[in-house]
Amino acid sequence: MNQELVSQFTQKAQAVSAIVTEVKSLKDAYAYAVDVCLNKEACQLLPSGCGEAVSDEAAALCETKAGERVIAAPSLDDKQFKELSAAAKKAGIKLVKDGMRNHLAGIDIGFCVADLGLAETGSLVLDSSSEDLRLSTMVSEINVVVLPLSKLRATSYAAEDELLTMMRRTPNYLAFITGASRTADIERVLAIGVHGPLELHILLWRDA
Repeated sequence: MNQELVSQFTQKAQAVSAIVTEVKSLKDAYAYAVDVCLNKEACQLLPSGCGEAVSDEAAALCETKAGERVIAAPSLDDKQFKELSAAAKKAGIKLVKDGMRNHLAGIDIGFCVADLGLAETGSLVLDSSSEDLRLSTMVSEINVVVLPLSKLRATSYAAEDELLTMMRRTPNYLAFITGASRTADIERVLAIGVHGPLELHILLWRDA
C-alpha cells in the first residue's frame, strides 16, 4: 500500500472533521464501533439535550435512548454480522440488519465497509443501492465506516473503471461521503449533523 496515499487520504478526511483511525482487523473495527456506541451521549440529536425541557415526544425518546443503544449494520455479510452481533450482545447493544424504517429515530451507530476510498478528497464511496444502507448511513448519529486500504485510490479518475462497474448495476445509487454532515445555508452559520450523522469515523484496515 502506498503510504503517501494513506497520508493524503487521512489529511483530507481530517480536514473535514472526520476521525481517522487505523485498525488491524475487522474484529478491531467491531470493538471500536461498540466502544463508540457505549461512550456516546444519548440523544445527541436533540438540540436541548436530555437535561432540558422538551416536548413529551422528545422526552419519551430520551427515556428510551437512555436505556437502549442501537448499531445498524445492514450491508455486512452473514459472517461479519454474526461477529459484530457477538461483540454488541456482550456489551448490551442492540444490533439491527434490516427494517431501518422502524428505527429512524433511534440509530446510534451506522456501521459498514466502504467500496472505495478517494485520497484526493478524503472521500468514501458506498454502493448504497440498498435502502437500509442509505438510511443507516444517513439517520445514524455517528457513522463508522471501515475502509479496506486495498480499496484506496488516488483520485476518482483512478477509480473510473470500478465506479462505472458499480453504476451499471440496477438499481443504482452511489454515495460519496466526505466528512460529517454539514451546512451553512442558514445565515451562513456552520451547522453539523443537519442532513446526516454528527460524526464520521473512518477505520483504515490494512486488509492486504
